[in-house]
Amino acid sequence: MRERLDIGLLPALELAPVEWRLSEGLVGYEEALATMEERAAAIAAGTAAELAWLLEHPPLYTAGTSAQPSDLVEARFPVHHTGRGGQFTYHGPGQRVAYLMLDLRQRGTDVRRYVATLEEWMIRALLAFNVRGERREDRIGVWVRRPDKGGGREDKIAAIGIRLKRWVTLHGVALNVEPELAHFSGIVPCGVSGERYGVTSLVDLGVPVTLPEVDMVLRREFEALFGPTRV
Repeated sequence: MRERLDIGLLPALELAPVEWRLSEGLVGYEEALATMEERAAAIAAGTAAELAWLLEHPPLYTAGTSAQPSDLVEARFPVHHTGRGGQFTYHGPGQRVAYLMLDLRQRGTDVRRYVATLEEWMIRALLAFNVRGERREDRIGVWVRRPDKGGGREDKIAAIGIRLKRWVTLHGVALNVEPELAHFSGIVPCGVSGERYGVTSLVDLGVPVTLPEVDMVLRREFEALFGPTRV
């Protein structure tokens, strides 16, 4: 059962604090990929510290390694095919993307635990805003129940997609703070379809929160699960 997975990936004692980087403005996807690849290679070589990079993208769709062409309903924005796991997702302004380059050789080479810890990170951050996020047995990511929409309805609020190179992580999580939710209708998000399932955000749930407020909570909860950070 995924609810019983171990969580937390504290570093080896000799590992330096994770660099915590926050980019202002919108970061192009190709630029982000190049930065991740370069940093991950340096971490694997032992010449750079781990990195947690928070940013926003301009509107775009990404297709993971399991993406099905039929899940691209309408290519309203550029589509980027990437090496992360998962299917189609949307990125855009108002969504906090967190790319993590962590050395699992120093934290334990347990991919399931890493994914569960990413989910736990989002769940704890949401709880700080009185939103109950939940993981699902058959779906990666974080979901919230929507009884206001009808029985059994639930919406996804945080997506997760990762990649490993030499046991260094790439990609990460995307938390919906205040994106334009209509932009998700150009795809089948993460391959999950059906009337029961939708997409939501903190602001859509009635939580008037800003990205800087979310960032402070994300850093606090990240350190509880992954260890200290430095700017």
